[in-house]
Amino acid sequence: MSGQNLTGLPGRPQYSMEQLTRAMLAVGLLPILLILTVVVMSIVEPKFYGIFNVLNVLRQSSFLAIVACGQMLVLIVGGLDLSVGAVVALTSSVMAKTMQAIGFVMPEAVGLTIFGGIMAGLGCGLGIGLLNGACVAFLRISPFMVTLGTLWIATGIGLLLTNGIPVYGMPDVFINDFGRALWFGIPTTVYVALGVVFLVVLLQRKTVLGRYLYAIGGNMQAATVSGVATTGYIIIAYVLCSMLASVSGILQTARLGSGQATMGGDLLMLESIAAAVIGGASLRGGIGRAEMVALSAVFLSILSNSMNLMRIDSKMQLVILGLILVAAVAIDELGKRRQIRG
Repeated sequence: MSGQNLTGLPGRPQYSMEQLTRAMLAVGLLPILLILTVVVMSIVEPKFYGIFNVLNVLRQSSFLAIVACGQMLVLIVGGLDLSVGAVVALTSSVMAKTMQAIGFVMPEAVGLTIFGGIMAGLGCGLGIGLLNGACVAFLRISPFMVTLGTLWIATGIGLLLTNGIPVYGMPDVFINDFGRALWFGIPTTVYVALGVVFLVVLLQRKTVLGRYLYAIGGNMQAATVSGVATTGYIIIAYVLCSMLASVSGILQTARLGSGQATMGGDLLMLESIAAAVIGGASLRGGIGRAEMVALSAVFLSILSNSMNLMRIDSKMQLVILGLILVAAVAIDELGKRRQIRG
């Protein structure tokens, strides 16, 4: 069939010429855009190279890269997750509340307090991911509507738990020795983000799960006929996406030192989709590389930081980020139409 993405099973995924062209463009353009942005900012604003600013960019890009890698996995299977920002906020609220409660009952059990809080936070991602995946895979509900609904659910639960007030009471060792720590001059979050990206790359290139995710996004009917349990793998993709959002929420909460139901939000959701698409992932499914998505997250973080240093109004920053997302989606759609015509 002309224009379709052919995927061999169980071997490596095979991309159409249009998809390979898009991936090559992403690989070539991203580094150039990144270098140009850095060079221009070094000329325009000397503070750009300040150690405080560099560390801030590293942290922000790490938070975004983790969420964007999860978003990419959902996009690969032809889905979309609007709830990632709300999952970050819910994770922050639940984790902080859990640590506060355990610490009140057992003030000396610092390790148990941290472990219990982290497990509660990850549980939020697991629960939302299962709900998203089950509704999409079994009930065949539009990913847009499902994740929009869970966005509201997660946001509402977070606000109910905290009344919109930051939650304190987490162990100092969790905040100072982890969230705000520097290992060899590099923030802890950077090491965690590099580990996450590395694991996602391994998943994509070396595991059956990675190959099947590509197969489902490229041609779900062919994958089903080939014996792939598509419903199960779609659920796994959504669970991984939400749990990676929870990881980002844990890191951000440790950095801020408080749980906040307003953390993440719509901007993180927008940025995660933009980072994934600009990094080469297709909204039509079947293609995406974690390393390029991570590089795209660095680019967007540097761009946002640059606009702050140049004192561009925050409202205008939203306009610019929105235009970047629209442009990325438009390029993806035009590429798909040319593929169909071909």
